[in-house]
Amino acid sequence: MKTLETILRNDTPHWVGDGFPVRSLFSYHGETAPISPFLLFDYAGPWNFEPVKGHPRGVGEHPHKGFETVTIVYDGEVSHRDSSGGGGTIGTGEVQWMTAGAGVLHEEFHSPGYSRTGGPFRMVQLWVNLPAKDKLTPAKYQAITRDMIPEATFDGGLARIIAGEFGGAKGPATTFTPINLWDVRLEADAEITLPVPDGHTTMVAVLSGHVTIDGKGVGEAEIARLTREGSDAAVKADGDAMLLVMTGEPINEPVFGYGPFVMNTEAEIRQAIADFNSGRFGALAPA
Repeated sequence: MKTLETILRNDTPHWVGDGFPVRSLFSYHGETAPISPFLLFDYAGPWNFEPVKGHPRGVGEHPHKGFETVTIVYDGEVSHRDSSGGGGTIGTGEVQWMTAGAGVLHEEFHSPGYSRTGGPFRMVQLWVNLPAKDKLTPAKYQAITRDMIPEATFDGGLARIIAGEFGGAKGPATTFTPINLWDVRLEADAEITLPVPDGHTTMVAVLSGHVTIDGKGVGEAEIARLTREGSDAAVKADGDAMLLVMTGEPINEPVFGYGPFVMNTEAEIRQAIADFNSGRFGALAPA
């Protein structure tokens, strides 16, 4: 059985653009080996936005290279557009999985409909590293809608499988390295043994509620990082809880990150900046 190594939290929120009030619960700016293959976890919200007229709130055109962004919406709606030709709007329970690879430009805004009505907003953006051999893969976009995500039920809750496998169900996301990403809902007092793989980096993010793992309490906007050794993880819900369970096979390679670029060496970062400045990331698809 896996045990608890540490609890990750961040009590200093910041804004990304004017549409995403986030807490970065971990990032590549710290030690990267313990979180590999993951790089960054931004928890946006919970927040309540007032209606707005005119241009939607969000983040304008910006580049990425060398990794993937995974955006999961719990409340609200997010619209995306990128230079690979990908784009669209996702709402509650839906996912945008963008592979930046060799370089991409994209923008992220609240959808026009959500902007007009306002309301509750809650979202996660997870950055997933790419191994060196795939860092220059062509950019691509996966839109994962609610009807594509299978559910596995168990006593006291359910899991929606975005990537990997759980309870015989397989998630729709395609990944470059072995990854599990499960949207887990627990009823009060439920106890579950999560079938997480031995050797995987394993993290349980609590998005609402409170759980107990290995005798320690983990609350909202906290992540329990577990040992890689062991093949299961026991979780008890102290009330209704919403979790995002992340496991991944570590990528044992150097990480060199700078802003929106994550490569293996400083020279590759300099090349990424040169590629962006020379227009090699292409142009956004038409709105």
